Amino acid sequence: MSRSGFAAQAREGFQDRRHAGRLLAERLRELEMVDPVVLGLARGGVPVAAEVATALDAPLRVAVARKIGAPGQPELALGAVTADGPATYDPRLLRSFHLDEQALRSDCEREREEARRRERAYQKGEPLPLAGRDVVLVDDGLATGATARAAVRMLRESSPRSVVLAVPVGAPDAVAALRREADTVVCVLQPVAFAAVGQWYRNFRATTDEEIFQALDEVGTG
Repeated sequence: MSRSGFAAQAREGFQDRRHAGRLLAERLRELEMVDPVVLGLARGGVPVAAEVATALDAPLRVAVARKIGAPGQPELALGAVTADGPATYDPRLLRSFHLDEQALRSDCEREREEARRRERAYQKGEPLPLAGRDVVLVDDGLATGATARAAVRMLRESSPRSVVLAVPVGAPDAVAALRREADTVVCVLQPVAFAAVGQWYRNFRATTDEEIFQALDEVGTG
């Protein structure tokens, strides 16, 4: 696809996560990577990551991070947590809700346990060694960036050569913040009028576990 054709398709948004993954892969092909491995952030990032892994001829695995929602607004992420490692929080949001990390301790532990359960469910074979490799972490979009931030920090513990965060669409402030966390951030669309990730997809239905297992089987886990 020519650059002009790619740009035109991207401006119109995405048909679904698979379409978004194909357009994202076109951007990622431009990077020079060493022995890459692709991780899709469960759940919605996995179908996107499947297209990226296929294009890069790389193994596909699943990363899990769980958001810690605000009281009465569970979709608003005050922070996020992975199966291991400390939770990450947005200090500005904590202050706005008059909360601290201690007040969210039970929520954090509940989401950590769910992250562990999902990691076990999605594990295919032995864990892949990431040391010295370029790791591409893929999600379907960035709103606050909370779960992506937690996942990037988790991946750092495995000593990869680099961590590339790749998303089809993201809020500009979230993308800017994640550039301080990942070595490289690739984002196809950064709309100024960003309200939600789903507004940039014509089909944004929830991804199921069955779709995740199918994607892992189709692409291969290395």
